[in-house]
Amino acid sequence: MTQQFISAELEHYQQPLTRNSPPVKLIDTHTHLFSEKFDSDRHEAITRAIEAGVERMYLPNISSDTTSAMNQVIADFPEHCFAMVGLHPCHVKDDFQTEVDHVKNELTTGHYVAIGETGLDYHWDLSHKDQQKDALRQQIMMAKKHQLPIVLHTRESFDDTYELIAEQNDDTLTGIFHCFSGTAEDAEKVQALGGFYVGIGGVATFKKTTHTTVLPQIPLDMIVLETDAPFLAPTPFRGKRNESAFLVEIAKRVAEIKGIPPEQLAEATTRNALQVYQADC
Repeated sequence: MTQQFISAELEHYQQPLTRNSPPVKLIDTHTHLFSEKFDSDRHEAITRAIEAGVERMYLPNISSDTTSAMNQVIADFPEHCFAMVGLHPCHVKDDFQTEVDHVKNELTTGHYVAIGETGLDYHWDLSHKDQQKDALRQQIMMAKKHQLPIVLHTRESFDDTYELIAEQNDDTLTGIFHCFSGTAEDAEKVQALGGFYVGIGGVATFKKTTHTTVLPQIPLDMIVLETDAPFLAPTPFRGKRNESAFLVEIAKRVAEIKGIPPEQLAEATTRNALQVYQADC
């Protein structure tokens, strides 16, 4: 994304959800602000988000290779950015146990607010399917031990991810099914787990999304918002680098699909996010 594009669009996405009122509070529950795609303007991108009303941004870890960069963002913006620690399923390889042990060791620092991003991914590579499941099982146990929420990646793997969560579920396990793209029946399964939410992002703004029919059937009290920046930029920024400031566009569209005022959507999703991350604001 060029500085020219940023300058041209800045006024648009810094507008509040409704004009002539201050920005409402929003929480981006999943954003990779430590990505190298933000190296040229990370401070500015985070500042834009804050000015747009996105007061909290939760950063999911990918592997040991990203831990340091992620924690630097947290150090630079301690009041607005919060870190998770986990092993992304696409980074589960033959040496996955070393990576899982890294997660375990990082948890001893006590400054992480969630386990994630973990889960299963059957889209890119099935050669480490069993290792992905093993890594997820171990991270579920860590979430329970440390009483932290778990943030789940479920690309083409919802059923297996759900089964692994369900088999270890108890009243201490909570979390988010990140980038939820399932059916209304899948959402009912998530709801039945108790303490779990579905993360809704830029896909909700796409022309051919299934969210237009599924979201009206999902209770508002189980929805949280996310960008998954720098990926999955919402309309009208599709094809550009995504960033947390664009959460405003996602919130507007989700409110429209749900048939409720944007302020109600913002209030509910912010409350849900604070609850799942056990945070006070």
